[in-house]
Amino acid sequence: MPRGVIDELHGMLRQILESIDGRWIGGQLGTDSTGKLLDGIEAQSTQAMRNVLTVLAAAGTGPEHVVKLNIYLVSGVDAQVGYAASRSVWGDHRTAITVVSTAGHARPGALVEIDAVAIIPE
Repeated sequence: MPRGVIDELHGMLRQILESIDGRWIGGQLGTDSTGKLLDGIEAQSTQAMRNVLTVLAAAGTGPEHVVKLNIYLVSGVDAQVGYAASRSVWGDHRTAITVVSTAGHARPGALVEIDAVAIIPE
């Protein structure tokens, strides 16, 4: 791609990013307020989603502004059980979701990790 085109695209992207009031929520595990990792994919998915909602609230927003969820599941867990548990907490707030199968997470025993991106309207 010619340098002039790259510069023009970079300028447009910078303008877009400067006009966005966003919140990037780091990966949340299925841990309770004491840091204890819950047992099983259902309990961990439910708690991880609760943790996402807690961080969103602390950031001054909620699920209605989330435009993207990334859900990282350890290979071999039942994704449908995890999805159903997450949805029971998340509700009917439609958003783009990517689910990725991983070999494992940094914390031993963690079966799911969820991160989010929220865009706050002006």
